[in-house]
Amino acid sequence: MSRPPFTPTPATPAAPAAVARPAATTGRPGVRDPAERRTLVVGRGISVQGVVQDAERLVVEGTVEATMIHATELAIAPGGMFKGEVEVEDAEIAGTIDGTLTARGSLVVRSSGKALGTARCRRLQVEDGGQITGRVEMITDQPKADQGRTDPARTDGARTDAAQRPSFEPAVSESVRNG
Repeated sequence: MSRPPFTPTPATPAAPAAVARPAATTGRPGVRDPAERRTLVVGRGISVQGVVQDAERLVVEGTVEATMIHATELAIAPGGMFKGEVEVEDAEIAGTIDGTLTARGSLVVRSSGKALGTARCRRLQVEDGGQITGRVEMITDQPKADQGRTDPARTDGARTDAAQRPSFEPAVSESVRNG
C-alpha cells in the first residue's frame, strides 16, 4: 500500500477535496488492517513503567512494567521482558512475561519464550524449548449459566458445581542422579 506523493495545492481551490480511504479488507467488523493498527514498540534497552492506553498492538523488545494493559495483540521479542497484567486477543511470546496474561484467542510461546505466573488462553502452542512456569487456564466457550446444572451422566440427579468437580493435580516426580 503506497501513498501518492504530496501535490501542491492551488491558491484558490475550485471545490473541497474528499479524502478517499480504502475499504477494510478483513472479514471481521471493527478489525483494522495490521498496517493501520495503533502500535507501541518499546525498543531494546528501553524501560517503560505505568499505564499504556489505546495501543492496539504492543511490541516489547525492552522492558515494560504495567498494572493492566488491554490491547488486541502482544508480541514480546527475544530479550524483551513484560511484568504485570495484560489482556489481549492474541499473544506471541519469544521473550519473558512475568505476571498474568489473558489471551482471548491464541497464545504462542516460541522456543526462546518464557511465561511465568498465570496464563489464560483459548488456544495454546508451545514450541520445543518454550517454557511455562506457573498456572495455565484454558478459556472455554461454556457459558456460566451452564455451570451448576444437573449432570445428565449422573443417575442421582445431583448437581455438578465447580466446587464439586474433581481437582486434578499434576503428579510431581523428582529424579536424582548420583554422579
